[in-house]
Amino acid sequence: MHGGLVRLREILEGLNPSEKKVAEYVLAHPERMIELSVAQLAEASGASQAAIIRLCKSMGVKGYQDLKLKVAGDLRETGGVQGYQEIRPQDSIATIVQHVSNNNIQAIHDTVKILDLEQVSKAVEALHQAKRIYFFGIGASNLIGQDAQQKFLRINRTCFCFADPHVQLASAVTLTEEDVAVGISYSGETKEVIAALKAAQQNGAVTIGITKYGSTTLAQYTDIPLCISSTENEIRSGAMSSRITQLNVIDILYLGVASNNYEQSVMYLDRSRQAIRELANGMAKLNHKS
Repeated sequence: MHGGLVRLREILEGLNPSEKKVAEYVLAHPERMIELSVAQLAEASGASQAAIIRLCKSMGVKGYQDLKLKVAGDLRETGGVQGYQEIRPQDSIATIVQHVSNNNIQAIHDTVKILDLEQVSKAVEALHQAKRIYFFGIGASNLIGQDAQQKFLRINRTCFCFADPHVQLASAVTLTEEDVAVGISYSGETKEVIAALKAAQQNGAVTIGITKYGSTTLAQYTDIPLCISSTENEIRSGAMSSRITQLNVIDILYLGVASNNYEQSVMYLDRSRQAIRELANGMAKLNHKS
């Protein structure tokens, strides 16, 4: 029972003003909040009890007591709220190394808190059964798709990742109910990815979305949502820690599919390693001769 603070932070900017008051109070005073009743929290935050109930629904928790349990779990786990650290002007290399590494670790840790294991299982099963797998992403998210394509190809899964958004959309309209489309967008608002996933869903494909927690446009066209956490602010807005969490989710899916047919996966991995080794040896001999 944890992840309450992560969920609040992820959906904060999309909340209406009254719900936002409650969320900001909880994030600022989590230790105090877990001792308050609904009425007391409403008074302390300057919002209404109805706003608290609506906030719980926006978060996807069962109710106020469930929210309190998740926040209490966060506090027991960390001893307090651990925040992301910004890189500041004139920071030393030692500070940058520490902050970047801590932020990436924090993002993965927070994502684990909000990942729905049932949805992960559904995603692994859908990918395992898929005739073809398509990864859709733009910019940094496309690099995640390329990494996924490389991994799944090595265990003999037919998969594609195109950099051109027009090709992505053209391929999406050819998908069938035997295929799976994976949309990757931290914001959940990337127009090209939304268009591709919408087309894939309309043609019967199972759609998986790797995006931030909360209500997004991408989620409307996602059959299996896999939510990640990463606060991208200021200089970190260049898809830094979000990229790490997306890669982590891809690794989870890849290993989940590989473990479903472990012996065969190992066989194909050995074949690809051997082929690459032979290629490298051949290239080395050619360079030596030249």
